[in-house]
Amino acid sequence: MGTGVVEVSRALFEEHLLPAVQAHLPDVAMHGVFGLFGYGSEAYGLDDDLSRDHHWGLRIDCLLPQDLLESLGDALQGVAAEALPGEFRGVALRTGHHAGAGLALDGLEAFLARTIGIPHAPQTNEEWLALPEEDVLHITNGEVWSDPEGQFSSIRQALLGYYPEPVRLRRIAHWCRYFSGMGVYALHRALARGNTYYASIAFGKAIRWGAQLAFLADRVYCPYDKWTFAYLDKLPRFATRLPNLLNAASSLACGWPRKQELLNELADMIDAALVEDGVIRPHERFTGSPTSGYRLLEHAYAEIIQGLPAELKTVVPQWDQVYLEQFHSGYVDSLELNEWDQILGLRG
Repeated sequence: MGTGVVEVSRALFEEHLLPAVQAHLPDVAMHGVFGLFGYGSEAYGLDDDLSRDHHWGLRIDCLLPQDLLESLGDALQGVAAEALPGEFRGVALRTGHHAGAGLALDGLEAFLARTIGIPHAPQTNEEWLALPEEDVLHITNGEVWSDPEGQFSSIRQALLGYYPEPVRLRRIAHWCRYFSGMGVYALHRALARGNTYYASIAFGKAIRWGAQLAFLADRVYCPYDKWTFAYLDKLPRFATRLPNLLNAASSLACGWPRKQELLNELADMIDAALVEDGVIRPHERFTGSPTSGYRLLEHAYAEIIQGLPAELKTVVPQWDQVYLEQFHSGYVDSLELNEWDQILGLRG
């Protein structure tokens, strides 16, 4: 289906829900945010046949300020139940984390807290560094169809402007350190000791961190792991460079020596981009260590860290979906265990 779900959902909103909300709940029409964005493959335009086994279908996301959610949320659900058909243009309506089908109703403040952790656009470098990158995309993906007050759209627009440069550089330094020190180096030492368990872990992390560095170098937000490969074509420089390398390195037929060579090639590629952009100075050709591997990007890590504002040097960027997990734990706790097992496909 791809982006068709977004297009058909928009038509469902414009033809059925919006007229009903304008007629019966004008305050909601005036203050609500409507669109299709946030979680789910539909919002990325990446849904396929496999997407249909859970939480899939037409949907209209609605964010209301908390006071309106409390006073008019039930009424809106009732209006939606009356206005929305069981299916539209041959596609079923989605039932997801919130009550009802078709309309995904949520609080504006709660949605922002669950994604970026703050109820406003980031205003300081420290706030920018506290954003989980994969959750920024849950604000900026999909489409917004109606936002009369513009609060959500203004946050979305600020995030679409990408990281301030000191924040981008701090994040680049972080992933250079992790790719080189906890990936390449760790892999090299694990293989030297015959520890293939740890080698597998280190390699998986390194290949992921290398891809994230390519996104940072090309100034594109990196989605969470599931969608990273599909997003490579959005990268101005790396779209043609990375897919073959990542596929080859990840292949089960690729042995450890070749995996190490490909990680080294990836390091050279990232290093060249950082030099090209003036992030680091041109430098001599470095060599790897026979006992520690090719720790090239830790050179970039040190140079970048040493050039950052003092207040950012020791700030560790947020890189996990901690705010989402806080919400998800509460969501799962609200379900009967049998219901959760059904969602997981553990019961027929």
